[in-house]
Amino acid sequence: MKITFYGQNSLSIEVGGKHIIVDPFITGNDLSKDKVDIKHLKADYILVTHAHQDHTLDVEAIAKNTGATVVSNYEIANHYEAKDLKVHPMNHGGSWEFDFGKVTYVNAIHTSSFPDGSYGGQPGGFVVEACEKCIYIAGDTALTMDMKLIPMRHDLDLAVLPIGDNFTMGVDEAVIASDFIECNKILGCHYDTFGFIEIDHKVAKEKFKMKKKELLLLEIGESIEI
Repeated sequence: MKITFYGQNSLSIEVGGKHIIVDPFITGNDLSKDKVDIKHLKADYILVTHAHQDHTLDVEAIAKNTGATVVSNYEIANHYEAKDLKVHPMNHGGSWEFDFGKVTYVNAIHTSSFPDGSYGGQPGGFVVEACEKCIYIAGDTALTMDMKLIPMRHDLDLAVLPIGDNFTMGVDEAVIASDFIECNKILGCHYDTFGFIEIDHKVAKEKFKMKKKELLLLEIGESIEI
C-alpha cells in the first residue's frame, strides 16, 4: 500500500492495482497548488470524509476527469450523484467490500456543510483494509471515546490523524488518540495550511517520540509504503 500526501487532508492510496484519492483539496491550497496537478492524478475512487470545502474542492473535477466513484455519507453521495457522478453512499458503522478491499465508515466529531451552507450529512472517517494492510483515516475530528472501538475490530498499520488544533484535535490529543486506536505509527494531517493550524514540527514529533510513537509529517508529494 503506497500513500502519497497532497497537503491538508488530501492523500492518494495505491493498493491492489487501484488508485484512491482522499479529501481532495489541492487547487485551493497555497502549499500544494503549484506542486500537484490534479489533471494528472489517477483515481478509481474518491473517499470524502465530510463536506467542508477543504475536503471537497477538487472532488468534482477529479471525478469527471477520471470517472472515479465518490464514496461518502448518504447526503454527500446524493449531492454528487445529482451532478451525474458515480457514487457509493455509506453511513456510520457500515462496511463495503470494494474491488480493492474493505472500507468501513466510522464516527468523527466535527461539522459538515458544503460551501453554500447546504447540509453535508454527519462527518466521518474511514478504515481501509486491503492487501493485508489496514489504515484509519480519521477525517476532521475531536478526540472521541469512539476511537476505542476501532482496535476491537481492526489491527491498524497506520493512522492518519489531524494535528493542527483549533478546528480539530491538536498534537496532544492525537497522542491520546493513538493510544485509543492502539496504533503507534501516525501520519499527521490538517496542519500548516493556514494560520489557525500552523504547528511546530519539531515539538510535535518530540511529543510522539516521548511516548515511543512515530509521527510522520510528509512533504507535499512525498510517499510512504506500508
